[in-house]
Amino acid sequence: MSERMGTPQETVERALALSRADDCVVIVEEGSTANLRFAGNTLTTNGVARSSRLTVISIVGQGVGVVSRAAVRPDQLADVVTAADQAARDAQPSEDARTLLGGGSLGDWDRAVEPTTIEVFRDFAPAVGDSFAAAEASGRRLYGFAEHILTSTFVGTSSGLRARHDQPTGRLELNAKSADMSRSAWTGVATRDFSDVDVAALDAALARRLDWAKRRVEVPAGRYETILPPTAVSDLMIYLYWSAGARDAADGRTVFSKPGGGTRVGERLSDVPVRLYSDPGHPGIECAPFVVAHASSREQSVFDNGLGLGATEWISEGQLANLVQTRHSAELTGLAVTPSIDNLIMAGPDGGRSLEEMIAGTERGLLLTCLWYIREVDPQSLLLTGLTRDGVYLVENGEVVGEVNNFRFNESPVDLLGRLTEVGRSEQTLPREWNDYFTRTVMPAIRVPDFNMSTVSQAN
Repeated sequence: MSERMGTPQETVERALALSRADDCVVIVEEGSTANLRFAGNTLTTNGVARSSRLTVISIVGQGVGVVSRAAVRPDQLADVVTAADQAARDAQPSEDARTLLGGGSLGDWDRAVEPTTIEVFRDFAPAVGDSFAAAEASGRRLYGFAEHILTSTFVGTSSGLRARHDQPTGRLELNAKSADMSRSAWTGVATRDFSDVDVAALDAALARRLDWAKRRVEVPAGRYETILPPTAVSDLMIYLYWSAGARDAADGRTVFSKPGGGTRVGERLSDVPVRLYSDPGHPGIECAPFVVAHASSREQSVFDNGLGLGATEWISEGQLANLVQTRHSAELTGLAVTPSIDNLIMAGPDGGRSLEEMIAGTERGLLLTCLWYIREVDPQSLLLTGLTRDGVYLVENGEVVGEVNNFRFNESPVDLLGRLTEVGRSEQTLPREWNDYFTRTVMPAIRVPDFNMSTVSQAN
């Protein structure tokens, strides 16, 4: 937030003091972004940006009014608060209305905000330059971007809560192409500060895939034993997680609805004792340890702002353990209060083999790189469709022997869990499709005996 506005902490206090509602929640977010973009083995652009957003949630009786504005000046603050107060007076009673959480402090409330800068790439940028030189010498072209975002979130309530969280989010997407542009490979990583990004290793992996693609094999549509790497698994499991709202399940709308009523919590989804869980404190993918809700929906409630979050099992030992709950929906379903958390971890038994070891143990099958253009076909089964991208490879007798054509797939991540034959070693990864929205994932590679490649795709 700009200096003209004062500190975020001061904005929260002033907005709470201005409100004439029965209760009030104020959320201030200050964001900063640094980025590098490159194409054809050359850095093309770099830049930094700042942003600020104010959300005022006024409560009058059981009516809720929400007004959210970007870059609010000091002379505009009173107007935003007044508008939220009036919206609350005009609102119908909210079914999720609950008493706001009591006072207390979470996080280092008083510390000044320190934005990210281009200096976050101090060690990373020279490593990218070295990879440009190596790629140029070998006839490859590297394209991609690196982005670092630091968001400081302040939540204050009329009940005395003061909660703060500083969230760093970094991602690198790297695409390599052959000199004639006929072959392409992609990789990506998530990071908190770019200090752990091994650019040379990523470039070497891309070079190996381009080499695999020198031989082209046409393969028809069908069901194939398929190894999905962590990035592809993350895109599927994120969609499963986004579809795991308890309210919709209890109302019979989703794959997690129990025939005849209720939810499938407690039901076995996989014979493999796989875990899918979230943990705000998981090393490398730490996230906010409390609820930040800008508006109420079927999966979140403004009345839960500041509610503490802990490690939560969604699937435990192959069984559905929990669904995403607010305090309100938990009362309706009789299940535990388990709000959504901004990371996701999947793990199989005994650690699992590496992706390379899984390839070596494959007699004949397909190896995916990543998925894209994922869309829902049927919410009742969570059937998804989408396309493969940037490399599908044929594995024979433990070795990759060539690249095959792309496919359109039709699969349900819930159904896939029931057909797993192997879960590999978990590692931090970056989803390809959803990394604009969700980056903090730790996923394994998985083996499926009959992945449904429904049609051949003409996409390159």
